[in-house]
Amino acid sequence: MLIRGRYWQVFQRTVTALMVSLCNACSPVTVLNALVPEDGYQKIADQAYGTSQRQKLDIYLPGAATFKQPLKTIVFFYGGSWDSGDKADYKFVAEALTSAGYIVIIPDYRLYPEVVFPEFVDDAARSMAWVFEHIRDYGGDKQQVFIAGHSAGAHIAALLSLNASYLANYGYKPTDIQGMIGLAGPYDFLPLKSQRLKHIFGPEPERWQSQPIQFVDGENPPMLLMVGNKDHTVLPRNSINLAAEIKRKNGPVQLVEFEALNHVAMVSHLAKPLRGDDKLRQTIIEFINQF
Repeated sequence: MLIRGRYWQVFQRTVTALMVSLCNACSPVTVLNALVPEDGYQKIADQAYGTSQRQKLDIYLPGAATFKQPLKTIVFFYGGSWDSGDKADYKFVAEALTSAGYIVIIPDYRLYPEVVFPEFVDDAARSMAWVFEHIRDYGGDKQQVFIAGHSAGAHIAALLSLNASYLANYGYKPTDIQGMIGLAGPYDFLPLKSQRLKHIFGPEPERWQSQPIQFVDGENPPMLLMVGNKDHTVLPRNSINLAAEIKRKNGPVQLVEFEALNHVAMVSHLAKPLRGDDKLRQTIIEFINQF
């Protein structure tokens, strides 16, 4: 077991070194995606859920013949500080979850400076409405739609799960979501120090509306909050505080801490070359398979 552990550490260091050595030619996520298997799923790209160029989503279907129909669906919102990101960069997330037998949908959404809060959350709500209305066409079950996100994407997913007003605009409610999975999310991050964030989230008297923790009433869908204790980008207290508030209101929540993971690792370790003991992915799978 010790030898296997040493081989794994060497492999991880090799992958990391490769990513670093190539980062001048292409982004580390491009290198990571290049190491992810291409088979085992089908990608249906650029389905429009709105009229903007960034209101499109990609659908990843697993090898459906080997999985029970209809399939559970995970809608994943990526991070990027609300001002960057592209759905094409998250093939490694799609592969990680389609390999477990789920449909995976990754939407783009409009970003700062094109829009500010709450417009990107409204885009996410609009994309969820599209999923509820169309997922049956792809072998999915409208009653088994989960929402997930990393970093800023987890913030968006949490708001859709806790603040009913976003989905209500499209005729849905948070409890139409079967469960929410948040990876390293900012849920309780006031006061703001960055001028960029102040622009994104608007005048100070209104910023409380951007905080998922402000909308906890105990009526949320089940939530799995996952946090790396070495995260110095989005502090673990965000997940810890939100979990405590949901528990205080008798809502369904599970907090899982990863002692050795930092902010980026909380999503990159879903990629097949970096999974290690696979605890991150397996925690998500176990949560989803409860339902």
